[in-house]
Amino acid sequence: MLATLRQINPSRYVIYVGFLLIFVVFSIVLRDDGFLTTFNLFNIVQQSAPITVMAVGAVFVLTSGEIDLSIGSIVAVSALLAAVVLREWPWPLGAAAGLAAGAAIGALNGALVAYGRLPSFLVTLATMGVFAGVARRMTALQSVPIENDMFNALFGSGALFGIPSLILWTVVAIAVGYFFFRQTRYGAHVHATGDNPRAARATGIKVLRLRFSVLVLSGMLAALAGLLYAGRLHGARYTLGESDLLTVIAAVIVGGTRLNGGAGSIVGALIGSLLMSMLNNGLILMGYQPSDQMIARGLIILIAVALTLREPNR
Repeated sequence: MLATLRQINPSRYVIYVGFLLIFVVFSIVLRDDGFLTTFNLFNIVQQSAPITVMAVGAVFVLTSGEIDLSIGSIVAVSALLAAVVLREWPWPLGAAAGLAAGAAIGALNGALVAYGRLPSFLVTLATMGVFAGVARRMTALQSVPIENDMFNALFGSGALFGIPSLILWTVVAIAVGYFFFRQTRYGAHVHATGDNPRAARATGIKVLRLRFSVLVLSGMLAALAGLLYAGRLHGARYTLGESDLLTVIAAVIVGGTRLNGGAGSIVGALIGSLLMSMLNNGLILMGYQPSDQMIARGLIILIAVALTLREPNR
Protein backbone atom coordinates (compact mmCIF):
# COMPACT_ATOMS: atom_id res chain seq x y z
CA MET A 1 0.00 0.00 0.00
CA LEU A 2 2.75 2.44 0.99
CA ALA A 3 4.75 1.55 -2.11
CA THR A 4 1.73 2.24 -4.30
CA LEU A 5 1.22 5.65 -2.73
CA ARG A 6 4.86 6.53 -3.32
CA GLN A 7 4.45 5.81 -7.02
CA ILE A 8 1.67 8.38 -7.35
CA ASN A 9 2.84 11.63 -8.95
CA PRO A 10 1.08 14.47 -7.08
CA SER A 11 1.67 16.96 -9.91
CA ARG A 12 -0.75 14.98 -12.11
CA TYR A 13 -3.64 15.88 -9.83
CA VAL A 14 -2.77 19.49 -9.00
CA ILE A 15 -5.00 20.80 -11.78
CA TYR A 16 -8.08 18.99 -10.44
CA VAL A 17 -7.47 20.06 -6.86
CA GLY A 18 -6.72 23.62 -7.98
CA PHE A 19 -9.87 23.75 -10.09
CA LEU A 20 -12.04 22.62 -7.19
CA LEU A 21 -10.39 25.05 -4.75
CA ILE A 22 -10.82 28.04 -7.04
CA PHE A 23 -14.41 27.03 -7.78
CA VAL A 24 -15.20 26.77 -4.05
CA VAL A 25 -13.53 30.11 -3.28
CA PHE A 26 -15.43 31.92 -6.05
CA SER A 27 -18.67 30.21 -5.01
CA ILE A 28 -18.28 31.62 -1.51
CA VAL A 29 -16.86 35.05 -2.31
CA LEU A 30 -19.18 35.70 -5.28
CA ARG A 31 -22.30 34.01 -3.96
CA ASP A 32 -24.21 37.31 -4.17
CA ASP A 33 -22.82 38.25 -7.60
CA GLY A 34 -24.36 35.47 -9.65
CA PHE A 35 -21.32 33.21 -10.02
CA LEU A 36 -23.28 30.01 -9.36
CA THR A 37 -26.22 30.85 -11.60
CA THR A 38 -26.90 28.47 -14.48
CA PHE A 39 -26.48 31.33 -16.95
CA ASN A 40 -23.02 32.21 -15.64
CA LEU A 41 -21.80 28.61 -15.50
CA PHE A 42 -22.95 28.01 -19.08
CA ASN A 43 -21.26 31.27 -20.04
CA ILE A 44 -17.96 30.05 -18.56
CA VAL A 45 -18.08 26.87 -20.65
CA GLN A 46 -19.08 28.74 -23.82
CA GLN A 47 -16.33 31.32 -23.40
CA SER A 48 -13.79 28.54 -23.03
CA ALA A 49 -14.89 26.71 -26.21
CA PRO A 50 -12.38 28.27 -28.67
CA ILE A 51 -9.57 27.90 -26.12
CA THR A 52 -10.49 24.26 -25.53
CA VAL A 53 -10.49 23.51 -29.26
CA MET A 54 -7.03 25.08 -29.68
CA ALA A 55 -5.81 23.34 -26.53
CA VAL A 56 -6.60 19.93 -28.06
CA GLY A 57 -4.29 20.75 -30.96
CA ALA A 58 -1.66 22.13 -28.61
CA VAL A 59 -1.61 18.86 -26.65
CA PHE A 60 -0.69 16.94 -29.81
CA VAL A 61 1.95 19.50 -30.81
CA LEU A 62 3.62 19.81 -27.40
CA THR A 63 3.51 16.07 -26.72
CA SER A 64 5.34 15.48 -30.00
CA GLY A 65 8.11 17.81 -28.83
CA GLU A 66 7.14 20.84 -30.94
CA ILE A 67 5.31 24.12 -30.31
CA ASP A 68 2.94 26.31 -32.34
CA LEU A 69 3.00 30.02 -31.56
CA SER A 70 0.99 31.02 -34.64
CA ILE A 71 -2.45 29.86 -33.48
CA GLY A 72 -3.66 33.36 -32.57
CA SER A 73 -2.86 34.69 -36.04
CA ILE A 74 -4.51 31.66 -37.65
CA VAL A 75 -7.69 32.42 -35.67
CA ALA A 76 -7.85 35.94 -37.10
CA VAL A 77 -7.02 35.01 -40.71
CA SER A 78 -9.48 32.10 -40.77
CA ALA A 79 -12.33 34.06 -39.21
CA LEU A 80 -11.81 37.01 -41.56
CA LEU A 81 -11.58 34.82 -44.66
CA ALA A 82 -14.77 32.99 -43.68
CA ALA A 83 -16.55 36.30 -43.08
CA VAL A 84 -15.46 37.69 -46.46
CA VAL A 85 -16.54 34.54 -48.32
CA LEU A 86 -19.90 34.57 -46.53
CA ARG A 87 -20.69 37.94 -48.07
CA GLU A 88 -21.34 36.24 -51.43
CA TRP A 89 -21.46 32.50 -50.83
CA PRO A 90 -23.38 30.02 -48.61
CA TRP A 91 -22.14 29.03 -45.18
CA PRO A 92 -20.49 25.68 -46.15
CA LEU A 93 -18.09 27.52 -48.46
CA GLY A 94 -17.35 30.13 -45.81
CA ALA A 95 -16.59 27.48 -43.20
CA ALA A 96 -14.52 25.48 -45.69
CA ALA A 97 -12.51 28.57 -46.63
CA GLY A 98 -11.70 29.30 -43.00
CA LEU A 99 -10.65 25.72 -42.27
CA ALA A 100 -8.60 25.56 -45.47
CA ALA A 101 -6.72 28.70 -44.45
CA GLY A 102 -5.83 27.10 -41.11
CA ALA A 103 -4.75 23.88 -42.79
CA ALA A 104 -2.59 25.79 -45.29
CA ILE A 105 -0.81 27.80 -42.61
CA GLY A 106 -0.35 24.64 -40.55
CA ALA A 107 1.08 22.88 -43.61
CA LEU A 108 3.51 25.76 -44.12
CA ASN A 109 4.62 25.50 -40.50
CA GLY A 110 4.86 21.73 -40.75
CA ALA A 111 6.87 21.75 -43.97
CA LEU A 112 9.40 24.23 -42.61
CA VAL A 113 9.75 22.32 -39.34
CA ALA A 114 9.71 18.73 -40.60
CA TYR A 115 11.35 19.00 -44.00
CA GLY A 116 13.19 22.30 -43.65
CA ARG A 117 14.64 21.03 -40.35
CA LEU A 118 13.96 24.37 -38.65
CA PRO A 119 12.98 24.82 -34.95
CA SER A 120 9.22 25.02 -34.52
CA PHE A 121 9.59 27.84 -32.00
CA LEU A 122 11.29 30.12 -34.53
CA VAL A 123 9.17 29.04 -37.49
CA THR A 124 5.84 29.60 -35.77
CA LEU A 125 7.10 32.82 -34.16
CA ALA A 126 7.82 34.09 -37.67
CA THR A 127 4.50 32.95 -39.14
CA MET A 128 2.69 34.43 -36.15
CA GLY A 129 4.02 37.84 -37.15
CA VAL A 130 3.50 37.33 -40.88
CA PHE A 131 -0.12 36.29 -40.61
CA ALA A 132 -0.93 38.86 -37.94
CA GLY A 133 0.05 41.38 -40.62
CA VAL A 134 -1.97 39.51 -43.25
CA ALA A 135 -5.04 39.67 -41.01
CA ARG A 136 -4.65 43.43 -40.71
CA ARG A 137 -4.29 43.92 -44.46
CA MET A 138 -7.16 41.63 -45.47
CA THR A 139 -9.86 44.13 -44.55
CA ALA A 140 -7.80 47.27 -43.86
CA LEU A 141 -8.35 46.92 -40.09
CA GLN A 142 -12.13 46.87 -40.59
CA SER A 143 -14.53 44.47 -38.91
CA VAL A 144 -16.54 42.18 -41.19
CA PRO A 145 -20.10 41.41 -40.06
CA ILE A 146 -21.59 37.96 -40.66
CA GLU A 147 -25.30 37.98 -41.47
CA ASN A 148 -25.64 34.29 -42.35
CA ASP A 149 -27.99 32.98 -39.67
CA MET A 150 -27.12 29.32 -40.28
CA PHE A 151 -23.40 29.94 -39.85
CA ASN A 152 -23.93 31.99 -36.70
CA ALA A 153 -26.23 29.34 -35.23
CA LEU A 154 -23.94 26.42 -36.09
CA PHE A 155 -20.70 27.99 -34.88
CA GLY A 156 -21.80 30.32 -32.12
CA SER A 157 -25.23 31.38 -30.98
CA GLY A 158 -27.35 28.33 -31.84
CA ALA A 159 -28.43 25.33 -29.78
CA LEU A 160 -29.43 21.70 -30.30
CA PHE A 161 -32.01 20.22 -27.91
CA GLY A 162 -31.35 23.17 -25.63
CA ILE A 163 -27.58 22.63 -25.54
CA PRO A 164 -25.58 25.63 -26.90
CA SER A 165 -23.60 24.85 -30.03
CA LEU A 166 -20.37 26.06 -28.43
CA ILE A 167 -20.72 23.44 -25.71
CA LEU A 168 -21.40 20.78 -28.34
CA TRP A 169 -18.24 21.78 -30.23
CA THR A 170 -16.31 21.50 -26.96
CA VAL A 171 -17.64 17.98 -26.36
CA VAL A 172 -16.86 16.89 -29.92
CA ALA A 173 -13.32 18.31 -29.83
CA ILE A 174 -12.52 16.65 -26.51
CA ALA A 175 -14.08 13.30 -27.43
CA VAL A 176 -12.40 13.02 -30.82
CA GLY A 177 -9.11 14.37 -29.51
CA TYR A 178 -9.10 11.95 -26.59
CA PHE A 179 -9.84 8.98 -28.83
CA PHE A 180 -7.01 9.70 -31.26
CA PHE A 181 -4.59 10.70 -28.51
CA ARG A 182 -5.16 7.74 -26.20
CA GLN A 183 -6.72 4.96 -28.25
CA THR A 184 -4.96 4.98 -31.63
CA ARG A 185 -1.55 4.17 -33.04
CA TYR A 186 -1.21 7.80 -34.13
CA GLY A 187 -1.47 8.97 -30.53
CA ALA A 188 1.11 6.40 -29.44
CA HIS A 189 3.46 7.66 -32.17
CA VAL A 190 2.99 11.25 -30.95
CA HIS A 191 4.04 10.18 -27.44
CA ALA A 192 7.00 8.16 -28.70
CA THR A 193 8.26 10.95 -30.93
CA GLY A 194 8.12 13.52 -28.16
CA ASP A 195 9.76 11.19 -25.67
CA ASN A 196 12.67 10.06 -27.85
CA PRO A 197 12.69 10.94 -31.59
CA ARG A 198 15.68 8.74 -32.39
CA ALA A 199 14.16 5.70 -30.72
CA ALA A 200 10.84 6.42 -32.43
CA ARG A 201 12.57 6.58 -35.81
CA ALA A 202 14.40 3.33 -35.09
CA THR A 203 11.07 1.57 -34.47
CA GLY A 204 9.76 2.61 -37.87
CA ILE A 205 7.76 5.72 -36.93
CA LYS A 206 7.84 8.35 -39.69
CA VAL A 207 8.89 11.17 -37.40
CA LEU A 208 9.04 13.90 -40.06
CA ARG A 209 5.57 13.08 -41.36
CA LEU A 210 4.21 13.06 -37.80
CA ARG A 211 5.71 16.48 -37.02
CA PHE A 212 4.16 17.81 -40.20
CA SER A 213 0.76 16.35 -39.34
CA VAL A 214 0.53 17.69 -35.79
CA LEU A 215 1.18 21.23 -37.01
CA VAL A 216 -1.46 20.86 -39.73
CA LEU A 217 -3.86 19.60 -37.05
CA SER A 218 -3.03 22.56 -34.83
CA GLY A 219 -3.68 24.96 -37.71
CA MET A 220 -7.06 23.42 -38.51
CA LEU A 221 -8.20 23.48 -34.89
CA ALA A 222 -7.10 27.11 -34.56
CA ALA A 223 -9.15 27.83 -37.69
CA LEU A 224 -12.15 26.09 -36.12
CA ALA A 225 -11.68 28.26 -33.04
CA GLY A 226 -11.75 31.29 -35.36
CA LEU A 227 -15.08 30.13 -36.79
CA LEU A 228 -16.45 29.72 -33.26
CA TYR A 229 -15.42 33.28 -32.40
CA ALA A 230 -16.94 34.60 -35.62
CA GLY A 231 -20.18 32.69 -35.10
CA ARG A 232 -20.60 33.87 -31.54
CA LEU A 233 -19.76 37.50 -32.31
CA HIS A 234 -21.63 37.51 -35.67
CA GLY A 235 -18.54 38.94 -37.29
CA ALA A 236 -14.76 38.86 -37.53
CA ARG A 237 -11.96 41.29 -36.75
CA TYR A 238 -8.18 41.17 -36.97
CA THR A 239 -7.87 41.22 -33.18
CA LEU A 240 -9.58 37.81 -32.77
CA GLY A 241 -7.24 35.35 -31.06
CA GLU A 242 -4.68 38.07 -30.39
CA SER A 243 -4.29 37.22 -26.70
CA ASP A 244 -5.19 33.53 -26.87
CA LEU A 245 -1.70 32.05 -27.14
CA LEU A 246 -0.86 32.66 -23.48
CA THR A 247 -4.23 31.29 -22.37
CA VAL A 248 -3.93 28.13 -24.48
CA ILE A 249 -0.40 27.40 -23.28
CA ALA A 250 -1.47 27.99 -19.69
CA ALA A 251 -4.47 25.66 -20.07
CA VAL A 252 -2.40 22.90 -21.64
CA ILE A 253 0.63 22.87 -19.36
CA VAL A 254 -1.40 23.31 -16.19
CA GLY A 255 -3.44 20.35 -17.43
CA GLY A 256 -0.41 18.07 -17.39
CA THR A 257 1.16 18.34 -20.85
CA ARG A 258 4.93 18.61 -20.70
CA LEU A 259 6.60 21.44 -22.56
CA ASN A 260 9.53 19.22 -23.49
CA GLY A 261 7.30 16.52 -25.02
CA GLY A 262 6.50 12.89 -24.34
CA ALA A 263 3.42 13.34 -22.13
CA GLY A 264 0.09 15.09 -22.43
CA SER A 265 -3.53 15.03 -21.34
CA ILE A 266 -6.62 15.94 -23.34
CA VAL A 267 -8.85 15.84 -20.25
CA GLY A 268 -6.29 17.92 -18.37
CA ALA A 269 -6.36 20.48 -21.19
CA LEU A 270 -10.15 20.70 -20.86
CA ILE A 271 -9.92 21.29 -17.12
CA GLY A 272 -7.14 23.81 -17.69
CA SER A 273 -9.24 25.66 -20.25
CA LEU A 274 -12.24 25.74 -17.93
CA LEU A 275 -9.98 26.90 -15.11
CA MET A 276 -8.69 29.84 -17.18
CA SER A 277 -12.23 30.78 -18.23
CA MET A 278 -13.52 30.49 -14.66
CA LEU A 279 -10.62 32.57 -13.38
CA ASN A 280 -11.33 35.34 -15.90
CA ASN A 281 -15.03 35.22 -15.10
CA GLY A 282 -14.46 35.36 -11.35
CA LEU A 283 -11.97 38.22 -11.58
CA ILE A 284 -14.38 40.21 -13.75
CA LEU A 285 -17.20 39.69 -11.25
CA MET A 286 -14.83 40.84 -8.51
CA GLY A 287 -14.12 44.04 -10.45
CA TYR A 288 -10.55 43.34 -11.56
CA GLN A 289 -9.18 44.74 -14.81
CA PRO A 290 -7.91 42.76 -17.87
CA SER A 291 -4.36 43.56 -16.77
CA ASP A 292 -5.00 41.66 -13.55
CA GLN A 293 -6.24 38.69 -15.56
CA MET A 294 -3.00 38.70 -17.57
CA ILE A 295 -0.99 38.70 -14.35
CA ALA A 296 -3.02 35.77 -13.04
CA ARG A 297 -2.47 33.78 -16.26
CA GLY A 298 1.26 34.46 -16.11
CA LEU A 299 1.47 33.26 -12.52
CA ILE A 300 -0.47 30.10 -13.39
CA ILE A 301 1.98 29.34 -16.21
CA LEU A 302 4.92 29.89 -13.86
CA ILE A 303 3.47 27.49 -11.29
CA ALA A 304 2.61 24.91 -13.95
CA VAL A 305 6.09 25.04 -15.48
CA ALA A 306 7.63 24.60 -12.05
CA LEU A 307 5.49 21.52 -11.47
CA THR A 308 5.97 19.91 -14.89
CA LEU A 309 9.65 20.67 -15.61
CA ARG A 310 11.20 20.47 -12.17
CA GLU A 311 13.53 17.50 -11.90
CA PRO A 312 14.32 15.60 -8.71
CA ASN A 313 17.70 16.08 -7.09
CA ARG A 314 20.43 13.88 -8.52
